[in-house]
Order: sequence, then structure tokens, then C-alpha cells
Amino acid sequence: MKQRWPARRRLWQTRGMRSLILALCLFAAPALAEDILTPDQFDAYTRGQTFVYGSRGTPYGAEEYLDDRRVRWSFLDGRCLEGEWYAEGNLICFVYEHEPQPQCWSFLRGSSGLIARFANDPTLDELYEVERSAKPLSCRGPDVGV
Repeated sequence: MKQRWPARRRLWQTRGMRSLILALCLFAAPALAEDILTPDQFDAYTRGQTFVYGSRGTPYGAEEYLDDRRVRWSFLDGRCLEGEWYAEGNLICFVYEHEPQPQCWSFLRGSSGLIARFANDPTLDELYEVERSAKPLSCRGPDVGV
């Protein structure tokens, strides 16, 4: 019975095959690279839009991006926080009413939309865009109907 393994090993060891593998790796690397959005790119993509963000397969919250870098955030409980964002390098930092401590994020544009990584604590899960629309965020306010 003839062994087939040595022939296969020789195929991978040929100069042409090694060159092909190297070329594929070099061309695939830029496609795998993730570029952080600049503040101008982030503003152009988000302004006038409302995004629903998810984490680990469940809805996490929603943010409406208004003119002049103003925002409105909700944990999807009907209550909203007014705030604003500013750039700190390529980070997008948010401050909200009653929460003056900046929360800074890096935003990337993935194949399915935005991906947000919390810069203040990189061990936290990423948030990702679940839905994007031009509809305003629904804010009932605290204790409506009580």
C-alpha cells in the first residue's frame, strides 16, 4: 500500500506554495484590521440617528445622536439622560446630566454596524449596533402613570 502523507508534505514545502500562503496572509491582514472611527467619521455616521446597542445577544440601551454633539441615552426603560459627547484623541467621550464623569469609548465600523469598546475598562463586553433609525428615542420620563 502506497503512503500518501509524504507527497502532501512535499506540496506544502514547495517554494510556490509557501509564496502563495505568504501572499494570502499579506492581503488578508488589511481586511482583518479594525480601524477606529475618527470623531468626524463618528459624527457623520451617527448624527440624526438613534441606535439600539446590544451586548451578549441582549438589548443593552439606545442612544439618539442630535446636532451639536448632543445625545440622549436610555437603558430601554423609558427614562432618558441628556448629555453630550466630545473627542479625546480618537476616543468618543460622553458626559450626561447627573453623571459628570466622562465615559470614553472607541468606535469601530464592523460589517453589521458600530462596535463600541469602553476605554475606561477594556475588560467590559463590547456593545454593538443592533438597530439604526431616524426615529427619535422614546422617553416617557420617570414615574409616568404612577
